[in-house]
Amino acid sequence: MVDLFRRIGFSVAEATEVESEYYCFDALNIPADHPARDMQDSYYLPDELSVNNVSKKGDEKYLLRTHTSTVQIRTMLKEKPPIRIVAPGRCFRRDTPDATHSANFHQIEGLYVDKDVTLLDLKATLDHFVKTIFGPKAKTRLRPSFFPFTEPSFEMDFFSPDLGKLSNKWLEIMGCGMVDPEVFKAVGIDPEVYTGYAFGMGIERIAMILQGVDDIRYYYQNDVRFLKQFA
Repeated sequence: MVDLFRRIGFSVAEATEVESEYYCFDALNIPADHPARDMQDSYYLPDELSVNNVSKKGDEKYLLRTHTSTVQIRTMLKEKPPIRIVAPGRCFRRDTPDATHSANFHQIEGLYVDKDVTLLDLKATLDHFVKTIFGPKAKTRLRPSFFPFTEPSFEMDFFSPDLGKLSNKWLEIMGCGMVDPEVFKAVGIDPEVYTGYAFGMGIERIAMILQGVDDIRYYYQNDVRFLKQFA
């Protein structure tokens, strides 16, 4: 997936798995009363903890990042547009483990910021991704949705005739949209001059579809019989 995006001009950006509330939530236009900010939904760290290599905005708490969107914020604070990055990495949420949920999982997110970036650019990028990963006959569709950090926001579905039992079934694989002007204001980018798009998806989700795996927990159980299939 990273190689695919590198070939069309994206670079890889990374940051720490420990983050502060500001970079994980506030800068992404996620309000204080959002469920993700509840102690029961995110892994908060002790108040007295000091992390020398993770900067804070103020006196907010540290937590384990719930998404790699934090990398987008830190990148936009350090660099000036044009910016075109993908951010792969591990994330943490207080999910009860089952066939499709894990408290530890991996995401890859993308961000493109420049003058005159449009929804057409987003759709073209995601179409290219889907056709490359799932076969040249794969198709995509965008469904209106809501995310605090994008406006307009979409869920993206795809179907492909090349996936065996999953062939010709519409499957939801990612969220995406145009970067909300409030996010640009938080990082000092003028939303009157620049626009951008962002997208994010679960890496395990893509692997499960491609490999025919029906339970995400298999990836973390270290069962040699399972792992040998992909050696």
